[in-house]
Amino acid sequence: MEREKLKSRMGFILLSAGCAIGIGNVWKFPYMCGQYGGGAFVLIYILFLVILGIPVMTMEFSVGRASQKSPVKAYNELEKPGQKWHIHGYLAMIGNYLLMMFYTTVGGWMLHFFYLTAAGKFQGASTAEVEGAFTEMLGQPWVMAGWMVLVVVLGFLINSVGLQNGLERITKVMMVALLVIMVVLAVRSITLSGGSEGLAFYLIPNLNTIKEVGLGNVIVGAMNQAFFTLSLGIGAMAIFGSYIGKERTLMGEAVNVSILDTFVAFTSGLIIFPACFSFGVEPNSGPPLIFITLPNIFNEMAGGRLWGSLFFVFMAFAAFSTILAVFENIMACCRDLWGWSRKKAAAINMVAITILSLPCVLGYNVWSGFHPFGDPSKQVLDLEDFLVSNIWLPLGSLIYLLFCVSKKGWGWKNFRKEANTGKGLKMPGGKAIQFYLTWILPIMILFIFAYGVYDVVLKNLLA
Repeated sequence: MEREKLKSRMGFILLSAGCAIGIGNVWKFPYMCGQYGGGAFVLIYILFLVILGIPVMTMEFSVGRASQKSPVKAYNELEKPGQKWHIHGYLAMIGNYLLMMFYTTVGGWMLHFFYLTAAGKFQGASTAEVEGAFTEMLGQPWVMAGWMVLVVVLGFLINSVGLQNGLERITKVMMVALLVIMVVLAVRSITLSGGSEGLAFYLIPNLNTIKEVGLGNVIVGAMNQAFFTLSLGIGAMAIFGSYIGKERTLMGEAVNVSILDTFVAFTSGLIIFPACFSFGVEPNSGPPLIFITLPNIFNEMAGGRLWGSLFFVFMAFAAFSTILAVFENIMACCRDLWGWSRKKAAAINMVAITILSLPCVLGYNVWSGFHPFGDPSKQVLDLEDFLVSNIWLPLGSLIYLLFCVSKKGWGWKNFRKEANTGKGLKMPGGKAIQFYLTWILPIMILFIFAYGVYDVVLKNLLA
């Protein structure tokens, strides 16, 4: 069976960026900027993106392109006889399922709030009533399940059409629309009365905040954000590497994807902070910001129904671009393992992902008494998110890294040869770079893993 290919380089970049651009970095990046001293955090974040995120992404792309297989079979093509690296292929496949077990539900939230905003349900509502809409949604399993099923069915129907005609074509349209909507929203937000104060808060380095929080915490926060923003470690990037030709070097493409991902995260801050400051609202983290604070702001804004609808279309596109990319990864793994057709892989996984997504939906209502880590504020979603973000992504990235630099894996020379094939930015080959990637970068990733486990689990148990 001849491997499908993407139609264009632009399709590859937009697909990879679409996978990396998720809901998390849309609200989390601006919030962390505010919490960790504004512009200074951005500079440290970019540094870690260059020294941490881009090398690992280049490695994932290289494993995909050299093997011409999905993550579940990629190692089998490149490892030496008798080696066990391929075990990670199965773990990467499981990681994709785990991610979709909660991400489909959150994508459904975006569609629900788009519907509420576009239908004018928030017009004339008080702050308490807007806040109640999010709580009310969480308490209605049928409403959440309905939106989740819509996301799953739409996603697999698009992917079942084909790589070029389905996934690539739809993602291109969505990503271009996403970027245009973001720029329009950012311009509207910046021009609000009092918006310039939000801009100053966001962009000007605040040394007092850095002193209060501590430089060490700012560095750890920036390192974490730079690592998690690119969705590395579960083969989500490797699959698109397997769909492209040898015309361009892979480090150059990793840089392009990272720039696009950072542009979206950065522009989110240009939307959120001026709006919050204009209406005297504290920019909170997480769901309260997206589902409570911003609908209230749009409510008070002239033409708020339009701006609010556009915002939730943008959020839905950010979620859906990731969902489509990961669905493709899951389908490719199934096709490589069992020789299924594209349509069969889509149909079977449509049912599987729907069933697997139900615990997340029920965790907020029927199973609301279940609190992972003994923390009453945590639900099923938080457990699934912890497993993906704090276990699968860092440890998976570490395995990709060690496979590419170790003599007992694919090896440094083989990796560099693949990464540097084509035109564009080359992976340097000096001893210093090799030493850094072989010894320093693994320690940094292990630190991110250990810190994440401590922060989420051990801190609660020790408290």
